Order: sequence, then C-alpha cells, then structure tokens
Amino acid sequence: MTPNTSAVSTASAPHGAGRWADELWQAVACADEYTATDVVLHALEQTLDPEGVLLDLIAPVQGKVGEEWAANRLTVAQEHAATAINDRAVAALSLHPVARTSVERPGRITVACVDGEWHALPARILAEVLKLRGWQVDYLGAQVPTPHLIAHLHRTNCDAVALSSSIATRLPTAHAAITACQAVGVPVLVGGAAFGTDGRYARLLGADAWAPDARAAAELLVRTPLSRPHPHHQAIDDLPHLADQEYTMVARSGRALVRAVFSKLETAFPAMRDYSELQREHTAADLAHIVEFLGIALYTGDEDLFTDFLTWTAGILTARDVPAHSLPPALRFLAAELKDFPRATRIVQLGAERLTLSSLTTAGSTA
Repeated sequence: MTPNTSAVSTASAPHGAGRWADELWQAVACADEYTATDVVLHALEQTLDPEGVLLDLIAPVQGKVGEEWAANRLTVAQEHAATAINDRAVAALSLHPVARTSVERPGRITVACVDGEWHALPARILAEVLKLRGWQVDYLGAQVPTPHLIAHLHRTNCDAVALSSSIATRLPTAHAAITACQAVGVPVLVGGAAFGTDGRYARLLGADAWAPDARAAAELLVRTPLSRPHPHHQAIDDLPHLADQEYTMVARSGRALVRAVFSKLETAFPAMRDYSELQREHTAADLAHIVEFLGIALYTGDEDLFTDFLTWTAGILTARDVPAHSLPPALRFLAAELKDFPRATRIVQLGAERLTLSSLTTAGSTA
C-alpha cells in the first residue's frame, strides 16, 4: 500500500510549523527515519523552539498517523513504524543542546501510562515539555503496573503524577492508579483521549486535574500547583452505581458473551461458516471490543461512551470495505444474552438505535 501523502492540516499551525509538518509527514509516511530526524532538527535550528517542535510539529503529525490508519490508508505495521519514527525524533530533539534548560526546577513529577496503555508517545511528549519548563521528570513509559508506580513514588517523593491513557477501556485501571497515588498523598494530573475531549472521565474518576494537551498541562501545573490529596478517599465513592454489580458480571463473562453472540451470528448468517480463520478471528475481536466497551459504559455510567464507540466501529469497518450490517443483529443477540441486566440491556438497545439512525443519516446524505 502506498500511504496517502496529502498535507497535514496547518490551519492553526503557528510560526511556520505547517511547512515542517508537511515534510515530516512525508518522511514518516514513507518510513524514512533519517529524513524525519533531519526535518525535526532543521525546524529546531531555523524556525521553531523546542516546545514548538514537540507540540506544533511532531504531535500534529502523529495525530495524522492515527487518522490515516482509521481511514485504512496506513496498515497497522505502517502506523507502528511511523509512531516509532516520531518517537525517535523526540529523542533526537531531547538530546540537542538547544533543548537543554537551566530553568529553576518547580518540582519533581512522574509521567507514566496506565497499566495496559501502550500508546506512550503522548506521555513522552508531555515529559519532554515539562523538562523544558524546568521540572525534574521521571518518565516511566508505557504500561506501568500500579504497584510499581506506587513503589516508585515511595522512593522518589514526587510532587505529582501525570497519567496518560488513550483508550477508554483502560479507565478502570486508571481509576485504580489515581486512587492509589492519592492514597499515598500524591496528586494526579491526567490526560489523553481516554478521559474524554472535555475531561469528563477525569472528573468522574476523581483525578486532581485534567489537561487537554501537554502545553495546557504544563501551564496548569505552574498556574495552579496541585495540592496533596486527602488520604482517605475511597474509589467506590466516585461511582456508586457500581453497587448493582452489572459491570463486574459483564466483565467476568466477556468471553462467554462473545462465544454466544458469535454462535448466533453464524446461525443468522450462514455465509459466516465459510469465513477464513482470519475472518473469524477479526469477527470475534470486533465482538470482544463491543463487550469491553459495554463494560466501560457500565463502569462510568455513560451510555454515550458505548454508542460513540459503535459509530466509530461502523466507520472503521466501512473504511475497510467490511459490511457493517452485522452490527445491529450482533447487538440484538447481545441484548438477549444480557436480559437479566437492565442497565446493560438498555445501553445495548440504545447503541443499536443510534447505529441505525447514523446509518440512515449517512445513506440520506449520499443519496
């Protein structure tokens, strides 16, 4: 596959970053690590300051990597390669003499991804921005188990923790990490797509602060330093609806639900019996994601989290020329399996309604 080499959107790119963003995109789309690094260093030496390179050059290009994958113009392998190249560009920038700072340090902060979160580049960019702002930063990288994070805090006496998560399915793990950090007296700033574009899940899960991006996070930490949390906070206080146990039951029975729905789909769509092994695996994986996001909607009490995921999934399938017509029947079968769980059933039914409405709207706009 030849990557789409259209330009990165530069409508809001300041200080001439647009030109460099286009060049960097061309390089990462072709997996040209050397050219990508040259572009970043030339931008640093000629036009942008180090923070501008991180936030106005590398970050937008990485955003386009995700968009191109979603549109099926980059394969998974190409997306991984592009992300790795951007990560190495960040490393090259961090070692450049211009990026070194002698600013008085406002404190020490640990930056980490929650356990199970492999998308480390946003956290890496935040760590570099905070270092440029003078912070002493302990960057722990991707997928940090909460016990290890807490052990690190005990050893280092950090002033704050910045937790990153890109996928909503990691919210329960993020909640546990937030609560554990606060229990040892360390305030928590969170960021990433998992927490919602408006930070709604950060507030829901009791984080001390939320920021939409690295620049906002750095400015928030200076403008309103985080105070030490109350040590007796209990996670269950954040989500009293969990007392109905529906989240726990759905999460524990996820595999059984996938098997049951898959079997009913085979009966309803006999053509599925002729699927290749790879097609069967993809179908099972799609069903597993649906069940997993249902669980997260139950955990957060937010139905939109599930319905938005279904709409996104339909778009992903369509981009890959996979008919999305099996989604509504799958949801009907799933609702039948969950008949003893009223909250879960309501969410699944609402998802099916929204998906149908979205399909009708799309069909009408293309008629």
